[in-house]
Amino acid sequence: MSDLTTVLEATGALAGAGGLGYAKVRAPRVYWSLVGLPLTWGRFTVTYRATMDVCGLTVRPSGLRAFMVRNVARREVQPIPPKVRRLRGTSTGLRVSLRLPAGLEPSDVAAASERLRHAWGVHSVNVVEAKPGVVELRMTGYDVLKRVRMPRRAKVKPMVVPVALREDGTAFVRDYRKVPHALTLGANQSGKSMYQRNLIKGLAKLPVGLVGIDCKRGVEQSAYAPRLSALATTSEQASALLDVLVTEMEDRFDLLAQHGVSDLWDLPDEVRPVPLVVLIDEIAELFFVTSKKDEPARDRTVMQMVRLGQMARAIGIYLEVCGQRFGSDLGRGATALRAQLTGRVVHRVNDKQTAEMGLGDIAPDAVFAATAIQADRPGIAVAGDSSGGWSRIRTPETSPAEAKAVCREYAHLTPDLPALAPFRPALPAEPAPDEAPSLIKPRPVTE
Repeated sequence: MSDLTTVLEATGALAGAGGLGYAKVRAPRVYWSLVGLPLTWGRFTVTYRATMDVCGLTVRPSGLRAFMVRNVARREVQPIPPKVRRLRGTSTGLRVSLRLPAGLEPSDVAAASERLRHAWGVHSVNVVEAKPGVVELRMTGYDVLKRVRMPRRAKVKPMVVPVALREDGTAFVRDYRKVPHALTLGANQSGKSMYQRNLIKGLAKLPVGLVGIDCKRGVEQSAYAPRLSALATTSEQASALLDVLVTEMEDRFDLLAQHGVSDLWDLPDEVRPVPLVVLIDEIAELFFVTSKKDEPARDRTVMQMVRLGQMARAIGIYLEVCGQRFGSDLGRGATALRAQLTGRVVHRVNDKQTAEMGLGDIAPDAVFAATAIQADRPGIAVAGDSSGGWSRIRTPETSPAEAKAVCREYAHLTPDLPALAPFRPALPAEPAPDEAPSLIKPRPVTE
């Protein structure tokens, strides 16, 4: 009987170990909640002061404090680490709020993030400044970008679209009121199109107008026709559409002047025009010309885009520019347009120069991260903005059929804009269920 009990206990132990090993690979979120979080919490609590000391994140106490500790408390004077204000676990990692002592700044903690990651045995440590003097350590226990699962609790705000997942487990969003214009770069098969599909899928659910410019004869954006207010598929159509958008911009500025406000969102709800998001795919196609006589038309198209980038934010027209390369080598006006695109998302690129075009002028430290993206992980990108901050993100997998279905479902939100009516794409006719064509052809009736 004792032998049987021993066998059962050993079998149970092996099964439990095997289950944990399986969960670590196949269900990392479950493994982290059951095993990783308690171990990391304990390791952090026990080694916090020593880790901060060896990582250079402590300061010498003031003279008065040192005197009180030495003569009143009768203890040895030790360096002061940041004070832990809050410690909480999440389904992906650990969040620690730290109050920095005098003499430390957030950049000091960020510079030591790699050492902290190894000291506490976590996958990554990201440092975010919560407010002056307070930083938050966002630790992740496993690679959350390996299998993307967007956070379930997402706050719905006007003109805010969750697009991807950050490496710290939070959602990367496109907030058009904070970052009105953006540039997305990436080589073929890098996940750039998937990023655009997720963006359109989110925008389709909002009360906005979507304007598409796809000079590849509309092969990418034609599928979203039910939700598009306008679509240009050639350079000539794009030039005409941009002229209309500039005229619309000027009319909206007149409306702002009539009501004595300087921003679209300050207008009363009953007179506020619908925001417009202009989705430009393969921006290089609008710069290339085949002959000298086409250059004036190209220059006018580029000038209209630059005007929209410089002034259209206040009247609710936003640019989403996408391409494989973007820089001064495209031609006149490229650098001026890029300067207005403050949001940057760079996927895997074929050369370092392309990464520098997208991130070098706003976040130089992110250029190396963009060039290190592996080819076998499509959808991973580096996102930055004009504040200098950046992070690695990955877009959840979304098929063209899913994005198309969402556009069809929310087609009723497409605004009626008379100025864009000539560019409204034709909707493909869909047969009714009872009118579906039969696979068997009827025989002709003979007399």
